[in-house]
Amino acid sequence: MIAVFGVACGDDNGIGPESLRFGLSGSITIELETPRGFEAGTFIPVGMLLQRIEWQSSGAWSVYERISYRGLVGDESLVESSGEPFAFVSAYVQLITTISSVDGLRLDIAAADFYIGVTADCPPGHTRITFSIMDVPRDSTSTWQQCADRSLSELRQLNAGPAPAAARLVQAALAARDATWGRARLSAYEGSVPFGTLARGEETMATLAVPFPVLDDAAWSAFSLEHSGGTEPPEVDFESEMVIVAAVGQRHEAGDSVEVRRILPVLNGTLTHLFERVPGDFCSPVARTHYPFHIVVSPRTPSPIRFADVGVEFVPCGG
Repeated sequence: MIAVFGVACGDDNGIGPESLRFGLSGSITIELETPRGFEAGTFIPVGMLLQRIEWQSSGAWSVYERISYRGLVGDESLVESSGEPFAFVSAYVQLITTISSVDGLRLDIAAADFYIGVTADCPPGHTRITFSIMDVPRDSTSTWQQCADRSLSELRQLNAGPAPAAARLVQAALAARDATWGRARLSAYEGSVPFGTLARGEETMATLAVPFPVLDDAAWSAFSLEHSGGTEPPEVDFESEMVIVAAVGQRHEAGDSVEVRRILPVLNGTLTHLFERVPGDFCSPVARTHYPFHIVVSPRTPSPIRFADVGVEFVPCGG
């Protein structure tokens, strides 16, 4: 089916807005909400991975990701198109043409056997996928929503539903993903258990030199006393949860920060990935001595809790 997307072409050559295919001047937005983990004995998700592709008719695109736990955002990531956006215009036009005109792939079929529509609920563990096309000349948006298996990196048509034609929606999302983000790219949070931020920043009374886990109430109370001077710490159920304190030691420039990126259950324990975000080469940050930290809560994972080498990301000035 993907091959069909590549060869589809349009035959509308009119000049007025009404003659253009819907969305040819506008944007495509695809949002995937994938549950991560469930409350014990239930199908109620405790975490969520949200991924969103935004693709403009100018060719410019971005992919936003957010992982969360207990309603708390753990981390966010943004990948944007680089270079000349015009390089992606042809693929955008092909996709719009395909989903509006190619038999077997169209999204706008109104017949009962092919109607895609919108669904509110998905089976436990399934991804909810929302596909929207915004048309600028008409000032109008069309939206479809169905259920699918897995997140953006491994999205597949198998088990798509509940509408019989839901696989068309998944195929359109796959075509957009492959043309922008790429078929081989993995999520920034690939394989991670969900986690949520309890605190982050650089104002701490503790001398945080290295990252470490907190696995019981006594250690949590002791750390909170040292970190905040006695402020009541957030509640954590250490029977089923744990806390990760991310730290990289003393830093001397404003804008330097640290974040938890992935908490990975692996053979014989858990491996936690941290990233230090530092101002880019051409920035002139203000001198400031501080201890950046990121404190997160997550479901309990196997011990020992180990930490991979800290990755480094350069961020735009003021970012």
